Amino acid sequence: MTDNRDSSAEDRAAKRSSLAGLVMLWFLLTGLACALWAMLVSDRVALKPAATLSWQQVFEGEVTQRIARELAKVPFAEHAADLERAASWLLLGDTGSRVRQGCPGWLFLGDELKVHAQAAVDAQARAQKVIRLQAQLADRGIELLLVVVPDKSRIASDQLCQLERAGQLTGRVQRWRDAVQAAGVQVLDLTPVLQPLGSAVFLRTDTHWSELGADAAAQAVSRRIAELGVEATPRKQYTTEMAEPQARPGDLVRLAGLDWLPAQLQPAVEMVSTTRLREVPAAGAAEALAEEDLFGDSQLPNIAVIGTSFSRNSNFIAFLERALGSSVGNFAKDGGEFSGAAKDYFDSPAFKQTPPRLLVWEIPERDLQSPYRDERLLDAR
Repeated sequence: MTDNRDSSAEDRAAKRSSLAGLVMLWFLLTGLACALWAMLVSDRVALKPAATLSWQQVFEGEVTQRIARELAKVPFAEHAADLERAASWLLLGDTGSRVRQGCPGWLFLGDELKVHAQAAVDAQARAQKVIRLQAQLADRGIELLLVVVPDKSRIASDQLCQLERAGQLTGRVQRWRDAVQAAGVQVLDLTPVLQPLGSAVFLRTDTHWSELGADAAAQAVSRRIAELGVEATPRKQYTTEMAEPQARPGDLVRLAGLDWLPAQLQPAVEMVSTTRLREVPAAGAAEALAEEDLFGDSQLPNIAVIGTSFSRNSNFIAFLERALGSSVGNFAKDGGEFSGAAKDYFDSPAFKQTPPRLLVWEIPERDLQSPYRDERLLDAR
């Protein structure tokens, strides 16, 4: 029975590959025809140099750069990528190489499923970087807490359908966590927190967690901070209300190049209710602050968060502030990957002038083994 299912899946994959090849061939031939028309018939593309051509221009690549710029003016070339993505999606249900489609309505980031050639070496390099950083922060009286966000494809594995996670990915969070913990670094792996809640902790067409996942993560981080004996300041109180559900565009739809299509032709849109959290002013707080703190230093958070777009999505920081009963400095960075936010934060006046008591560093699982490029953080300072 299993063999039959496997063979039928392979047959479907082969048919899709053949159709995808035909679509690509059509675009290549159409693009060639448009380029020839633009060069030989219309005056839209001028490949001849405006001035005398020199060998230096040839050697320095100016000629090929000019040809590329001119060919980009071909009408079909300007929209070819969008058209190819739309045709592949509408005809084949193909979302491209960067985005993978699981069960109906569910999209996953392709990077989560990659097995990198130097995975163990790169993961070890990151572990050593974090271990050195923890020691340097400790010398300054700053504690470090790492928070690892498991892959969407790990937690929402029931929504993968025909997609598969390679066996090499099974223990990568645990191995990395054990390596840094053995050196005395505090690590919170959110897998045991999110796993029992299932696929609902992630958005269907987005890389990021839903508010359910963000809130569960924030509560877990708050509990770990309490276990470390760090009292978050300044103290705050918050009220909560829910907004009406609204369509939330998924970043994976954009990454797949399908966000320009009419909504009815895109992957099914997700309706999301957003939580609104507002700070409740404490009675007499303004007068007390004026008397006791002329410069307002007591109102600066003693906890800072660095990391990726996970910390900037689905109200994670707001939920963390509510769980802690305190404001938090948010220095996360969209697209920062492993250390982008850390590098920017350590270079900023916020860190140099008002360092935190505790630094929370949120790290996505998929970044643990990706190709490593060493960057200076607190080294040589």
